[in-house]
Amino acid sequence: MIHWLKPSKIPEVAKYIECYWLIEKRPDVKSFDYPKLNPDPSAHLIISPAKQGYHYDMNPGSVDGKGSHWLFPHHQTLQLDHSKPFIHLGVKFHIGAFYSLKLFSDQQPILDCVEEVQLSTLFTDLFEGEMKLIELAQSNPDLCCNKLDSLFLPLALNSHEDQHSQITRKALQALDSGSISELGNQLYCSQRTLERSFNRVTGLTLKQCQSMNKLEALLEYVYQRDSDDIDWVEIAFRFGFSDQPHLIRYLKKQIGLTPKTYEKERGLTIDVYGGVSST
Repeated sequence: MIHWLKPSKIPEVAKYIECYWLIEKRPDVKSFDYPKLNPDPSAHLIISPAKQGYHYDMNPGSVDGKGSHWLFPHHQTLQLDHSKPFIHLGVKFHIGAFYSLKLFSDQQPILDCVEEVQLSTLFTDLFEGEMKLIELAQSNPDLCCNKLDSLFLPLALNSHEDQHSQITRKALQALDSGSISELGNQLYCSQRTLERSFNRVTGLTLKQCQSMNKLEALLEYVYQRDSDDIDWVEIAFRFGFSDQPHLIRYLKKQIGLTPKTYEKERGLTIDVYGGVSST
């Protein structure tokens, strides 16, 4: 499994894009066939060969397709089909970025959805197809990131910022460092205005987004430690749970696993798109 992740180098683009990434499974490599994507408040553009299939178990329902596609923010853990060789070049957007980039005519945020996309309709100055970008990502990651930056720069320069996007950006910066009930006072606006602006831009509540961020931080914390070093009682208090049973209920609801089960399979449920991945 080949996997790299790099940030945008252009400030105007980095305002909306968190990182670019590549993940590839070659025929001679063995890896877990059905990894999971954790709940994610960020959207991704997945650039793939036109004939390469994809499958997302959305629980309930599933989505199948071929080629490049949008993976929108999702509340639930998704299961992927990585049983066959594949390659994905990805773009991870900052939370709520689509609101300002105006990539879709409908201003309502899209959630829990996967949609096919033609890159030629997204980038007016893309003269190569998906495979040229993917081959560049394989041979020269830095040059590929520069190319993606150049493609996204016109979209970034034509973006529109309003009071809702500005409030949301400030809220995101403070969301994981304090109480949601105090955010309004910190940002000098009413709590109602804050909640409405945040939902308008992201489609999520502040609590939903905070919970997703906490889950990602918790699972990455566990992923980086050996089983002998994991103390679930200590972890429960570290991440703000009242006790271990509270943590157990939380993980069961979010990823369908108990802490002990996750401890055994933790490398298989970490976000493989734009995050930590198993090999």
